[in-house]
Order: sequence, then structure tokens, then C-alpha cells
Amino acid sequence: MQKKIIALAIAAAISAPAFADTSSVTVYGKADMSYDYITTGTSAAAVAGVSKGNVSSNVSKFGIKGSEDLGDGLAAVWQIEQQVNMDNTTAAGGTGTLATRNTFLGLKSDTAGTVLMGRHDTPYKISTRALDVFGDNIADNRSLMGGVSGRTAAASFDGRQTDVIAYISPSLSGFTGAIAYVNLTETNVTAAAPKANALSLAGMYSADPFYASLAYEEHKLDTVLVGGKEKATKLGLGYKADAFAVNFAYEKTSDNLTAITGANKYGHSAYYLAGKYNITSTDAVKLAYSKSNQIGATLNSGANQFSLGYDHNLSKRTKVYAMYSRINNQAAAANSFSQTTAISANGIGASPSVISLGMSHTF
Repeated sequence: MQKKIIALAIAAAISAPAFADTSSVTVYGKADMSYDYITTGTSAAAVAGVSKGNVSSNVSKFGIKGSEDLGDGLAAVWQIEQQVNMDNTTAAGGTGTLATRNTFLGLKSDTAGTVLMGRHDTPYKISTRALDVFGDNIADNRSLMGGVSGRTAAASFDGRQTDVIAYISPSLSGFTGAIAYVNLTETNVTAAAPKANALSLAGMYSADPFYASLAYEEHKLDTVLVGGKEKATKLGLGYKADAFAVNFAYEKTSDNLTAITGANKYGHSAYYLAGKYNITSTDAVKLAYSKSNQIGATLNSGANQFSLGYDHNLSKRTKVYAMYSRINNQAAAANSFSQTTAISANGIGASPSVISLGMSHTF
């Protein structure tokens, strides 16, 4: 009998895998649809604006992520996330691509932090994204904050970059640090344009009811102008009590991208102030104001944005909402809503507005 038991034990050991399977996989996502009635506003050239109703998918997304326990507090982590344009599959990111959102592979240590490579939000972006009470909807504050490529920055600071290697520290008494290096161009290596890369840093402190962050990002843009650089610094503050929350963000950018003189081309300052009040356990009202000051040396290039919203939670994962937002552009500004592919502005000096009714469900 004893010999049979030993034989069975040996057979079981040979047939078992070399390592125990301690991996896990999670499927997650968000569906966010709204009907947006947008008025583009009249331009400085007196071109009359138009109004248009649009069904928008906002930032609907689908993802899978997982981890494998490697022992001694170390784990392999990965994620593949894709934006899903539920209203129009031909829109940007909706067809022919995969992993357009945060997608990475890395190692996570309970004591040493996380190292990852792939496509990921920069630490500069991460530092204040949670402060935007209208984040990922048409009233998102990135219409004026974070630098819009080609309008208020050469390359967006509040970006999700490709070719990223990043480190995120563990939380130490509420403090978390993050650093990322971004290879903005992989193939352009010539004497005339040898490099284009970015460095992004952020320090974040969270201890209820307070939140604070400080972030810095620099872009080296020899592909735009040899020796060209732009940089941004941002401060974020938040306070959250039982019934209300107040958030604030301030950023200042500068560059040397004006040819010959090396003066600011896009450099400016901007700030964001928002509040949210929970009327009941299922209902909340939100208010936000953003202001972007003069861009570089361009007079009358500032703008402001006002947004008002109402949320009603049907469950922990499902809500319906309504919002109104308006961007007031000065005569030389042409800012538009950032989270839409619909018409949203009518040229320089136009001030677009929107009424949005929608529903969101997370899974």
C-alpha cells in the first residue's frame, strides 16, 4: 500500500505544472452615451454659427487586465485597453486599431513600486485628472487645460503617450511619486532633427479629506525646431467632505518655439476651479470654471469656460446626467470642446456652447 501511495505521489508531481498558476484576469469597461446639442457661435469674421444635434460616445472603453504573483511581494502586471466609439465606428480609434488607451506590461512590487512600458498617461496628466468633475465628457476641462496640440502647445501635456517607460512609487504615508520618459519619435534620428522626447514628473499626496499634487513636464522638440523645448508646471488641490468637494488646478507653460527670436509661441497660464455638492445619496450638482490667459505674444487669445451639471445615480454603476457648457473665446482665440468629434467651434472668436443629456454605465 505504501509503495502505491509513493508511486501516485511521484506521478502527480510529474504531471503537475512547474509553477502554480497564481494569475488573474479582469474584464472591465465603461459605456457612456449622450445626446449633445452644440451651437458653434459666430466668429470674429461675422460668420454665422450653426447648431447641430449629435449622439456622442464620449470615452466609452473596454479593457482587460491581469497580474501574476511571482512571490516575495512581486507581481507581473499588464493591461490592454481600447476606446470604443459606440456611435460611429469610423471615428478616430474606433476601427482598425487596438490598445489605443493605457496599455502596458510591467512589474509591481509591494515595497518598491511599479515599473511599466507601453502606452500610458503621463504623470503630469495623472496628477489632476481626478479633479475634473466633468472628466471624459464634453465639458471636460482639457478644452483649456493641459495644452491642446497645435493651439496652446506643440504637443499636449495632458496626454496619453506611446513609447513610455514609467515608474510609480508605492504610497508612503499618503505620498506617491511618478516619473516617465517618453520617446516622442522613434524613427527620426538625423543631424537636423536628432531627437524628440519628453520627461514627466509628479508628486501626489492624498489623506482624506485633502489632496495635493505638483507636476512638471518638459518636451524636447528638435523635430519642430532644432533646440526647441516646451515645459509646463501644474499645481492641484482638492478637498472632499461628506456632502461636497472643491477642486483647483493651476498650470503655467513656456517654450522657445518662435523661430529666430526663441520667444514663447504657446506659453501661457491657466486655472480651473470646480465644486460638487451631493444633494442626496443619489443626486449631485456640479459647477466648474476654467480660464486660459493670453497665448504667447498673441493679443486677445485668452478664453474661459463655464460648466453646470446634474447627476442622478440609478445604481452604483449606472447614472444619468445633464450638463451645460460654454467656451467664451476672445477675438484671437479658437478653443473648442475637446471630447467630441462633432462640430464645436466656428473659427477665431467664436464661442461654442452645448447642452448634453446622457447615461453612463461601468462594468
